[in-house]
Amino acid sequence: MTKPFWETIPLSQMTEEQWESLCDGCGRCCLVKLEDPDDSSIVEFTDVVCRKYDCTNGGCSVYAERKLHVPECINLTADDLSANIGWLPKTCGYRRIAEGKSLEWWHPLISGSSQAVVDAGVGVRGRVYPETDVKDAELEAHIVPWLNED
Repeated sequence: MTKPFWETIPLSQMTEEQWESLCDGCGRCCLVKLEDPDDSSIVEFTDVVCRKYDCTNGGCSVYAERKLHVPECINLTADDLSANIGWLPKTCGYRRIAEGKSLEWWHPLISGSSQAVVDAGVGVRGRVYPETDVKDAELEAHIVPWLNED
């Protein structure tokens, strides 16, 4: 039996289509995160999401042009994964592959369905607030345990 591409092709050698398919669509990377100023390895996830995240349907509403609309948005590359990836959720397909782990059972490449991400409770759609509705001074009150325990 042939192994799946993510088990045989290094991240740096994947096609754009293969690379993009590693994203499970959970939306966790779109969340506002708070990094400890004294220890950058400590990152707390909030239930506040980027202003361009579609809170109703999930996903970035301007994905192809996201850097134009949100300059601070990170266009993740294989090089980024060799650096500090503590800001990526532990469930992230990119992070898991970079760490030599397998994809989760609910990942669309395993389950065959994007609905599995929702059914597993991994997606953020329906559980977040747009950053335009939350003041910076209120962010600490939005740290959520369900995102920091994975």
